[in-house]
Order: sequence, then structure tokens, then C-alpha cells
Amino acid sequence: MQILTADIGTGTQDILLFDSERTPENCLKLVVPSPTLRLSREVRAATAARRSLLITGRLMGGGPVSWAVEDHRRAGLPVLSTAGPARTFNDDLEKVQRELGIVLIDDADAVALMGTDQHAHVEFRDLDYAAIRQAFLAFGLDLRPDALALAVFDHGAAPPHVSDRQFRMDYLADRLRRDERLSALAFRSSDVPPDMTRLAALAETAAEAGPWPAVVMDTAPAAVLGALDDPIVARQPHPIVVNIGNFHTLAFQFRAGQLLRMFEHHTGELTPDQLALWLRALADGSIRHDAVFADNGHGALVLDDAPQPLDFIAVVGPRRSLLHGTDLPLHLAVPHGDQMLVGCYGLLRACADIEPAWRDPIRDALAGVADRSLW
Repeated sequence: MQILTADIGTGTQDILLFDSERTPENCLKLVVPSPTLRLSREVRAATAARRSLLITGRLMGGGPVSWAVEDHRRAGLPVLSTAGPARTFNDDLEKVQRELGIVLIDDADAVALMGTDQHAHVEFRDLDYAAIRQAFLAFGLDLRPDALALAVFDHGAAPPHVSDRQFRMDYLADRLRRDERLSALAFRSSDVPPDMTRLAALAETAAEAGPWPAVVMDTAPAAVLGALDDPIVARQPHPIVVNIGNFHTLAFQFRAGQLLRMFEHHTGELTPDQLALWLRALADGSIRHDAVFADNGHGALVLDDAPQPLDFIAVVGPRRSLLHGTDLPLHLAVPHGDQMLVGCYGLLRACADIEPAWRDPIRDALAGVADRSLW
């Protein structure tokens, strides 16, 4: 079977076309600009041309595209948006209108405006399947996957007066207390919790792209799960695995394959020394949610506070160099020879857990039990 996997981040989207009849090293892959980065360039082009902006589509990841839209408004230029993509800026649409000055319009009005040349039109979405298909087609491959597996980072839609950080941590803790496998943070497209609005929008976008089944997952645990495919990591009795992303850092402590504890923080708030201190606290079992939250992180989950030797830390993520120069026992994890695809391999492992019919094809292929013929 073929599964198109995409780990959709802030800087890049990392894409692996998994084929169960081929070894991972012979599967095709792409590392290309993220949707939020690409769309931010479209918005900035509209700003430079002094054109008003019309936004349609769905809720997606913010970051660069949100900053570009804010700059567009600061330049005194109008922004019109339908409700779905407007939630990219804030779940509270009153704040979107009041604080950002974005004018909300209904879908019918947006369609009418798209038929004119009055506005620069930008369509928000985390998955642009047509663009991915075209990229493969440029190299002679007509993309026809059996399924999609997609990852994004989702804070969720926190109720009014509830911290986004606390809401996300409560969500992670609730899922992992019920099921300690990291695949507990992956869902069939029909099973996404309604509060996880970005994952839900991603599942809807996947359904629009084609008739295939889809699995969606949070990016950070997908990367940690994928790191466990590194054979050196897999041999460790009590590894810490840390994913240092552009915006968020998340670390898990395991013992004999069992999750003991984890924490999540903002990468931009961490110095190498601070991150090292949190990782030491994770290992010795002294880490606590309130302390991480007070440090402007999301928090921590402790299922078992028994200290573990700090003798191995696997590191992945685009900002893994943050730990360079520390005296920690680091291993730069490279599952199947490619650290850029660590989230894609985590997605595949999650698919094997939640889709029984896919389990053996995925596990056999990742173990190297596959045809070694070339494309």
C-alpha cells in the first residue's frame, strides 16, 4: 500500500510517499516550504502592491502568515475573511474583528468577490494536495495514494478565560493518561476531538482532496514516536527523546518502552542551559507542571516520578542545535537515515497502531522486509 505522509511545520513541510513494497530508503520524499510560509509570501506581495486582501479556506497554522496579515493591516490595507480561516488568528472572532480589524464576510459574499479583481485572494489551508501531486507529477509520478497521514501542531480551541497553554496541556495529559502510547494523539479523520480545531480542519481538507482514508496527528509526539525508529534509540532501556521545534520543544522520558513523564515548552523561551535544567528534572522525576507553566511553558505530565539515569538523550527537530555545547549525553536521532522525516515515520507508526489492516504492511516495510527494487 501507499500512504502519503506529511509533517506540516512552520518552516517546512516534510513529505514521504511510503510504499509498503519498498524499503524506507527507496521511498520518495520532499522537503518544501510550509503552507504558512508560502502563503505569507502571497500576503506580503499583496501588501507591496497595496491591494486589499480576501481570505477564504479553512483554519490553518498561523505564525508567518498571521504576522504577514497583521503587517498588511498595519499598512492601512483592508482584510476581508470568511469565518473559517479567520480562526487562524484567534478562536474568538470578536477579537479578530476588534483587535485585528479584519472584516468578516459570509461564504456567498466571498464567492461573489472572487469573481472580481477588487482583492488579492489567498486561500488558507494546511494541506495543498494539488500542489504536492503536481510536484510528484513533474518527476513522472502520478500520485495515487491509498491513504493520507498528516501532522500539524494544534493548541485547540480553549474556552474563554482559559489559557491556550493550559488547555493544550490538559488535552495531552488526558489522552496520555488514558493510553500511554503516543499514537493516542493520532486520529482517524472521523474521530478528531471537536476542540482540536486545526486537526479537524486538516481532516476536512484531506477529505476534500480525495476519497481515501486519512489519519491526523499532532506534530510533536509524531516526531518523538518517529525517533524511536532509530536503532540506537530503540536499544536504550530508559531514553529521553526531545523534539526541538521552531516554536515548541517537547520531551518524553521512557522506561522499557513505557511512558513515564513529559513536558512541553516554547523553544523561543529556552536557552541551552534552561533546556538542560528541564531535561535533568525530567530524568530525576522532579519536574512538575506548575513549574514549567510558570516558566511560560505549556506544562508537564508525570505518570511515574521514579528517577532514571541521565545517560541518553535522543534529539530531533529543526532547532536541535540548541543543545550543542551542553554536557548532556546527546544522540542526534536519524530514523531510516533521515532526521527530516522523523515525523513522517512517527505518523506511520501511529497508523500501524490505529488501523489494524495497515499494521503488518507498515511494520514489515519499516523493518526492511520489502522488495528492494527501484521505481
